[in-house]
Amino acid sequence: VGQYNTEMETAEAKYGEQYTNYLKMSVAELAKNDKAITTGGRLFSTYCTQCHGSDAGGGPGFPNLRDSHWLWGGEPAQIKQTISTGRQGTMPAWGAVLGETGTKDVTAYVMSLSGRKTSGDLKAGEEKFNQLCVACHTADATGNIALGAPDLTDVSWVYGGSRRSIEKSIVEGRTGRMPAFGEFLGEGKTHLLSAYVFSLSLE
Repeated sequence: VGQYNTEMETAEAKYGEQYTNYLKMSVAELAKNDKAITTGGRLFSTYCTQCHGSDAGGGPGFPNLRDSHWLWGGEPAQIKQTISTGRQGTMPAWGAVLGETGTKDVTAYVMSLSGRKTSGDLKAGEEKFNQLCVACHTADATGNIALGAPDLTDVSWVYGGSRRSIEKSIVEGRTGRMPAFGEFLGEGKTHLLSAYVFSLSLE
């Protein structure tokens, strides 16, 4: 612990002023600053690749940060809040309520929302969706960033978009947690890391 604290103090003395200077620029400005993005990329490699992957492409249960689909919003302030305070998303389990037939019908309806052809009673699935799902996913199924409820009309699926994966989400529910890094990283590093993540969706 003593060695760690000493190393952190040394690093702060060496790089602290640099991060303070970055705070004088907005996240959007930093996202276009090559030097800042290089440093932000190192922070991402250290703290974020374990979940989001070295290419920030995500994986089952971990969002892709390189596209334009954002569970909690992709504006600079929203990204910074996500990194700083973390996020907690919960999808209720509906299997017991829907039963086997109801689950298959809702699964088919959800698949149809992104333009896919599928078997099942879409009308019955839509009725169940309107009863149980619109409170989070909204009436047009485009999601709600205030709740972290995903858009079901696009091709981005955090837990997989296959019939089996969607059915599993409906039956068992899902729980996703993004840890809070703000206190650990400090304001300067959080600000810079936010800029790096924001820059990924600009590519």
